[in-house]
Amino acid sequence: MLRRVRIYAVTNIKGGVGKTTTAVNLAYLSAASGARTLLWDLDSQGGATYLLRGEPQEHASAKKLVAGKRELPELVAPTGYAGLDLLPADFSYRNFAVRLAERRHPAEQLLRMSRSLRELYGALFLDCPAGISLLSENVLRAADVVIVPLVPSPLSIRMVRELYAFVIAEGWTDLALLPFFSMVDRRRSLHHELMESARAEFPGILRTAVPYRSEIERMSVRREPLSAGSRTGDAARIYTQLWLEILRHESPAIAPAPAEAPAAHPRPAGEFPPPG
Repeated sequence: MLRRVRIYAVTNIKGGVGKTTTAVNLAYLSAASGARTLLWDLDSQGGATYLLRGEPQEHASAKKLVAGKRELPELVAPTGYAGLDLLPADFSYRNFAVRLAERRHPAEQLLRMSRSLRELYGALFLDCPAGISLLSENVLRAADVVIVPLVPSPLSIRMVRELYAFVIAEGWTDLALLPFFSMVDRRRSLHHELMESARAEFPGILRTAVPYRSEIERMSVRREPLSAGSRTGDAARIYTQLWLEILRHESPAIAPAPAEAPAAHPRPAGEFPPPG
C-alpha cells in the first residue's frame, strides 16, 4: 500500500504575490523539521529552481512527463540542504495544460504522476504558475493543503472569494484551503482595512501576515531560503511562524456547503487507469 505523502500547493491566479518565496521557505522549513521534502517547480519561468540553485531539466518536457515516458524520481536533484530535493522547472511547462488535455482523465494526471514519489517523500510542495488552467485544476485535485498568498487588494479578495466558491461547488470537503496575507505594507491604512474585512468574511485566512521587506526581496540575490545558514532575522522568523500555523490548520478548512449545494464528492485518490 502506498504511503500517503502530504501535498502542499502554493498558488494564486495572480502573479507577483510571493508564491515562489513562500514555496521555497516553507519547503526548507518542512525539511528542517525532519520530513523528507520535495519541491516541484511547476512554473516554466523556474523561479524556485533559480532560488535553490538548480538547473532546468533538458529532458523533462511536460509532454514526456504526462505521457509517462519519464518518471518523476528520475529527475529529482539535491539542493544542498539536508532532506530537501528539487524537481526543476522546464520551459515546456508553459504547455503543461495542453499536454494534460490530451490524456484520458485530464484533471487527475498530476495526482497520478505523484504516485511514484509517495515511497520517497513525506512532503511534496508544488510551486504553481499564475493563471487559471487545467493545470490549476490538477493542482487542486492533487493537493491536501492549498496555500494562497494574498496581497491586500480588492482584486485579491475577489479571487479568494471565487476560489472558496469553486472548491465548495466541487464538494472538496477534504481540502484545507489556507490563504494568508503577503507583501503587507503596515503603513497603508487600506491594507489594514482590507485585511480586517477579509478575515471577517473568511475566518480561514491565517493570522500570520508576511510584510513587504527588502530582506525577503534579497532572497533572489542570495539564492537561499531565509532560514538557511546564519542569515536569520525577522523575515525568517515570520515564515517559521507561518509554517507552524499551517501545520496547526492542515485539517480541512472549507466552510460547510449550503443545503442547496451539490453533495460532497471527495477528490479522486489511489489507483488510476494508465495514461493513454
